Amino acid sequence: LGPACSDKDTLREMILAGVNVCRLNFSHGDHETKETLIRTIRELNQELGLHTAILADLQGPKLRVGMMEDNQVLEPGARVEIVTGDFTGTAKKFSMTYPDFAKDVKPGESVRLDDGKIELKVLSTNGVDLVEAEVIHGGVLSSRKGVNLPNTDISLPSLTEKDREDLVFAMAHDLDWIGLSFVRSARDIIELRHLITKAGKYCKIIAKIEKPEALNDIDNIVSETDAMMVARGDLGVEIPMQNVPLVQKMLVRKCLRNAKPVIIATQMMESMINNSSPTRAEVNDVANAVLDGADAVMLSGETSVGKFPVEVIKSMASIVKQCETEDDIYYRQTAPEKNQNRFITDSICFNATRLAKRVDANAIITMTFSGYTGYKISSQRPNAQIYIFTGNPRILSQLSLVWGVTCFYYDKMVSTDHTIADIKYLLKKQGYLVEGDLIINIASMPIEEKGNSNMLKLSYA
Repeated sequence: LGPACSDKDTLREMILAGVNVCRLNFSHGDHETKETLIRTIRELNQELGLHTAILADLQGPKLRVGMMEDNQVLEPGARVEIVTGDFTGTAKKFSMTYPDFAKDVKPGESVRLDDGKIELKVLSTNGVDLVEAEVIHGGVLSSRKGVNLPNTDISLPSLTEKDREDLVFAMAHDLDWIGLSFVRSARDIIELRHLITKAGKYCKIIAKIEKPEALNDIDNIVSETDAMMVARGDLGVEIPMQNVPLVQKMLVRKCLRNAKPVIIATQMMESMINNSSPTRAEVNDVANAVLDGADAVMLSGETSVGKFPVEVIKSMASIVKQCETEDDIYYRQTAPEKNQNRFITDSICFNATRLAKRVDANAIITMTFSGYTGYKISSQRPNAQIYIFTGNPRILSQLSLVWGVTCFYYDKMVSTDHTIADIKYLLKKQGYLVEGDLIINIASMPIEEKGNSNMLKLSYA
């Protein structure tokens, strides 16, 4: 979200056109503006009877150049000085917001500015506050542009002081998801989880993968996080650009196998910032993300500052819907491993999806309190509607990020048979099912204990 789509009417149109999650980017704007947006989204959820989720995207240790004079062009072969300090820079000397820059970089390392459009090579550093560099690829450098150091181990923590303040704000407003930027190892996730748990909150964590170090610890990161974002902008500057497509596919595969939702982000429909329709390459990019098995595709500048925030949602939604007519995206079952904690629940979910394929079921319906069966069934990608009934209001909007799931609040727990019959009646009454539909119910018996799923029932609606 941003200035182009902050008013209630535009947001309503976007949500009705297909938005499931609204992302608040804490790199821009103040808390007051964010508070207004949160209130607007929640009002619209009430009015429309929906559960649009809210994602707080923390800035993380994003490195930026300081303020620059206008029209400063860095010429190839020129030498520049990068210093720490607060002043207005020129093409010969500019500042960096990162105080340990001179301490962390080494001669020969690459410094990339403005999403990699400008590249410098470090010639020398005094280890305190001055770095000399040569311009390899030049260009216009303007204020506050991002900096990437693909060869450098930076000493900044994954949660900056600003992030901690933003996290307190996000938790105070009970936002659904927290995006952790520039994750380097599973320890970053563990630290954030500790802060959320200590505050007595239930926000879920999205690990944003945009650093090469993260790829070295990817299995542990997948294990610790609740979801993942393939943030291709910074990732494509930090690793060789030609590696990004295969890394994207690898990350989606790992997330599906571990029942973790995965988002593909950055430059998906970039040309629609200024144009009313996307390029054919962008259409293919969105389609490939869906065919790979992504749970969500994300827009950034296209909606936050673009001229066509509603049209871009409609365009993206039409691509997603078309791709979902393709049989190959369905039924990606992963057989559960024996003797793990959730073996019984996982086996029920696995066999529910297999059965859905075998009998061509119209819907899989599950009762859940934690949301776990929702994540698990979704990750197996059944070609059947997934209806989640829960007495836990916290997970209603969280599950909006998850592929193929529709959630309903339901807190009557008389008996398993009564609940299944009641849910069936409600879904028919609201038009989600019709008489004669084949449906699969997953539940736990006895139902009042709210335990792990251990029962599967096939019946007609």
